[in-house]
Amino acid sequence: MWEKLLTYCEICPRLCRINRTKETGFCRTNSEIKIASYNLHFGEEPPISGKNGSGTIFFTGCHLRCPFCQNYPISQLLNGYSITPEKLLKIFFELQEKGAHNINLVTPTHYIARIAPVIQKAKKSGLKIPLVYNSSGYERPETIRRLAGLIDIYLPDAKYGTDDAGKISGVNDYATVNQRALREMWQQVGDLKIKNGLAVKGLIIRHLILPDNLARTEKVLEFIAREISPDTYLSLMAQYHPAYLAAERNFPQKSLRRRLTIAEYNHFVDRAISLGLNRVLTQAI
Repeated sequence: MWEKLLTYCEICPRLCRINRTKETGFCRTNSEIKIASYNLHFGEEPPISGKNGSGTIFFTGCHLRCPFCQNYPISQLLNGYSITPEKLLKIFFELQEKGAHNINLVTPTHYIARIAPVIQKAKKSGLKIPLVYNSSGYERPETIRRLAGLIDIYLPDAKYGTDDAGKISGVNDYATVNQRALREMWQQVGDLKIKNGLAVKGLIIRHLILPDNLARTEKVLEFIAREISPDTYLSLMAQYHPAYLAAERNFPQKSLRRRLTIAEYNHFVDRAISLGLNRVLTQAI
């Protein structure tokens, strides 16, 4: 099943429909797995990082074009190296042996046809820690549906609240696609379940607030509160800073050339609470 997805690629919403064993798609990757690094990571949300760290694997490439991407050397400049599925399986168990609380797949979508069989084999071979699908949130529900039973924790972004806002990242339908994907993720795993301070199963949604409300944050909050669940674990991120193209002096969107203000951030924290969202993780700014 998974191998066929590579020969006529419709894995992500770009729908390139190419044979990735012979050419590259919009994500600029082929049928090989390419990673930038793997390690114990302590900078994720507390239920993910815990005390020992999250076993994080950073995959190269992305099917979005965010001009402010803070991981742009990996996502846009394609820094990394190719590994075999057998090596990926070894990495899973190496991270588990180091005490990782989970296996955290960062931007895995375009490689999922290669990764999913590795997950299946790992679970059969004694992998005991949860699998985390850490993505941009620009996902085909059909692809997410194929992952039922393989992924324990979904950790997607909800980057934009309207399709028009999503044009910042080079797509015309981000909000529409993202909302469908979030519904599918939630239907699979439900609200986040935490045991002994650690996430074991469920959905965590991240939203990075942008200056001048460019992300249409209120629309994101309203959708989560009204159409997902008020018990959704929501990470409201305040760390926006100009990076990659947005850091250039002549970048056309002036709002993205500055940091978020305390007032901007607090406004949306208050709005999330007023909408009844009761599991909001906030940050200092």
